[in-house]
Amino acid sequence: MPTPSKQYTARWIDRLSKIPSEQWDAMAKPLGTPGLEWDWLNNMETSGSTGAKTGWLPNHLTLWCEDDSGKDKLVAAAPLYLKGHSYGEFVFDHQWAELAQRLGVDYYPKLLGMSPFTPAEGYRFLIAPDEDEAALTEAMVQLIDEFCLKNKISGCNFLYVDPEWRSHMESLGFHTWLHHSYIWQNRSFSNFDDYLAQFNANQRRNIKRERKSVEKAGIHFRVHTGETLTPEMCLKVYDFYSDTCDKFGWWGSKYLTRKFFAQLHPVWQDRVVIFAAYTEESEDPVGMSFCLRKGDRLYGRYWGSFEEYNNLHFSACYYEPIEWAIAHGIQTFDPGAGGRHKRRRGFPATPNHSLHRFYAPELGQILGNYIGRINQAEQMQIEEINNDLPIKDLTQEIPIMEPADPI
Repeated sequence: MPTPSKQYTARWIDRLSKIPSEQWDAMAKPLGTPGLEWDWLNNMETSGSTGAKTGWLPNHLTLWCEDDSGKDKLVAAAPLYLKGHSYGEFVFDHQWAELAQRLGVDYYPKLLGMSPFTPAEGYRFLIAPDEDEAALTEAMVQLIDEFCLKNKISGCNFLYVDPEWRSHMESLGFHTWLHHSYIWQNRSFSNFDDYLAQFNANQRRNIKRERKSVEKAGIHFRVHTGETLTPEMCLKVYDFYSDTCDKFGWWGSKYLTRKFFAQLHPVWQDRVVIFAAYTEESEDPVGMSFCLRKGDRLYGRYWGSFEEYNNLHFSACYYEPIEWAIAHGIQTFDPGAGGRHKRRRGFPATPNHSLHRFYAPELGQILGNYIGRINQAEQMQIEEINNDLPIKDLTQEIPIMEPADPI
């Protein structure tokens, strides 16, 4: 094992509830992302959102050693899932699955590392701060390789990975696949007018007109977070989320259960930020967006409305969160998957990466030969998108997010 002075024990865990939450969070809470914290991942499992029935079978890798009192201490962990499909990942590897079928290779099951249904950057192995991170990471990769080969798993994939961690994993033989998200950066804005001032005149008028149309419809917003977040409001989020998913039918991506949203309160009331839209006639919201906050980062996740109001989506998902973000010192806002509307509202295309290793030799050879060309094409698309943004003087390079100081 990595360090001769210590004896480590590896365990594959099928339920997060078997792991002490305080030991897990001692490694997860210092990270910039909220998606790897114990309460979030455990809620996924206990609510029935992840599990064998949904094709997200928990298979978490953990390393343990004895502490000074002789008790087991968690020193490293990798949130992992055995997948029988590719839904809920937002990294579309269906072409690899089709290629595997042509080659006569079983693509599923595959081993996946990510925060389920959460297309936000930050995945990495969790390592205790007093441990040799490089050595434990190498040991965990070896254990994953052995597990996949023994159980005939086609490949191991880590999605939306932390940039610093990605570099280390590349040195261990993982291939990087380039993608992009749409990320808002706070360019030292003092208020919403500063945000507007970055656009060309035409787009400034468009945004003002969109916000004005929501006001003319008699709609105002309230923000619910912390003590103002109630259990009833969390259930309201599910109602809107479910309704939006149902409108898209087969493509609705309704992965989270009602129980998941119910269990957000009270343990996550300081992480959840809800932007709720109301009319003058009712105290029941007519629409809302659901976001998560950690440190100086805001993450948009879901939205919905029971009635059609012109431009309500843009206000609930972009303008209201941006105004709130500026007022609360948020530096980056990741509004979630998709991008057709985001790029015109100040969300540049920003690189994110996934890591892949195939254990079938045929797939591994093709991945190694072609992933460079795929990444070049993606980089060209990112540059093309950002060259067409309606933003003045965006000459600085779009940054890759660095870890924030969480709270």
